Amino acid sequence: APGTVGLHNLGNSCYMNSILQCINHIKPITQYFLKGEYLKEVNKNNPLGSGGRIATAYSSFLSDIWTGEFSILAPRLLKQTVSCFAPQFNNNYQHDSQEFCQYLMDGLHEDLNRVKTKPYVEQMEANGMEDSKAAMESWKKHLLRHDSIFVDHTQGMHRSHLTCPSCGKESIKFDVYSSISLPLVPAKNRPSIPLKDCLDQFAAGEQLDEQNAWYCSSCKKHVCALKLITLWNTPDVLVLHLKRFTFEKCPTVDGRLIRRKIEERVDFPIDRLDLSPYVLGPKDPEAPPIYKLFGVSEHTGTTANSGHYTATVRNSEDGNWYRHNDSAVGTTSGDAAMTGGAYLLFYQRAKGSMRWAGMEKQILLEEQRKRDGGGPNGSVAAAVEDADGFREVTNKKKKKKPFS
Repeated sequence: APGTVGLHNLGNSCYMNSILQCINHIKPITQYFLKGEYLKEVNKNNPLGSGGRIATAYSSFLSDIWTGEFSILAPRLLKQTVSCFAPQFNNNYQHDSQEFCQYLMDGLHEDLNRVKTKPYVEQMEANGMEDSKAAMESWKKHLLRHDSIFVDHTQGMHRSHLTCPSCGKESIKFDVYSSISLPLVPAKNRPSIPLKDCLDQFAAGEQLDEQNAWYCSSCKKHVCALKLITLWNTPDVLVLHLKRFTFEKCPTVDGRLIRRKIEERVDFPIDRLDLSPYVLGPKDPEAPPIYKLFGVSEHTGTTANSGHYTATVRNSEDGNWYRHNDSAVGTTSGDAAMTGGAYLLFYQRAKGSMRWAGMEKQILLEEQRKRDGGGPNGSVAAAVEDADGFREVTNKKKKKKPFS
């Protein structure tokens, strides 16, 4: 099938191959590269980017994948280019596919950042503000430094709420995320873990340990605060990271930590993951937070930096599922990815599209309300939605009052 090609292992590079197979099928981003639209947005002077070299190498990789001429490719140029700017990958060691995914998507974002000069921006405390206003202002601050096709489609916001257990002082902030790390909660006498249990645990909050203590300005000391993270909105492309690798205290050696892998299977939806109960912000019926799976990065072995990575991917063109094991490719089903090795889950919005996880529409509506005199409805009710779901409003000209 077009876009379904095996990738040679370049020496323990299966972690990279697994991620490339998944993000290859983020359709709006792949089309953006294949159509050459990225060329006018390459930011060669961004000190946090690679001068556009990672974006150029990734574009070349996608062109080879989608020509239909190859059944197997060696992504050597892309690996070499990434390794130049991220020396941790400049070797033949095994690496964590989640770390590579995060670096590659961040690197591509910075190479394509539409912001040419980044101002200094202080993080905003939302205490005392309405959530919707605090979220909007926080997102506007984010856009002052970050604006790319990856911001358009792969970034959302969550509400972080810290509470001091001693004096009750609170800190509320809205932070941007590009993936969600979910705790796994194995239960005895159960063969698998429902993804809903992981989402419920994520939403339940936690008490910070001493290593992650928060400084309470009222108590004038670091405290093990109560932390509650709630999704404010969700982007068109959502990456869920299943936290299979944990650190536990060694029972025999004081102070020593042992890394352990949770091998239980997680049951996750293939065609309908409804995140509505977990989203605090506005939900648009034209593009609700309901998702379908299109990729899984899988791991076999005992630690993230050893073992082997594969991928199960839904082709964005023919809709069929394929299993990728480096250069070997075969047909499969989405259910086949539901193993104890599923590590990163790639979801896309099932219906509609919302730029900036819906924040663009919220900002436009807010600006319209201000133009209409600050009323809650203004003339928005009479606005006309265009094909993208945004509203075009023509203001009536007000008669000028004569000077007195």
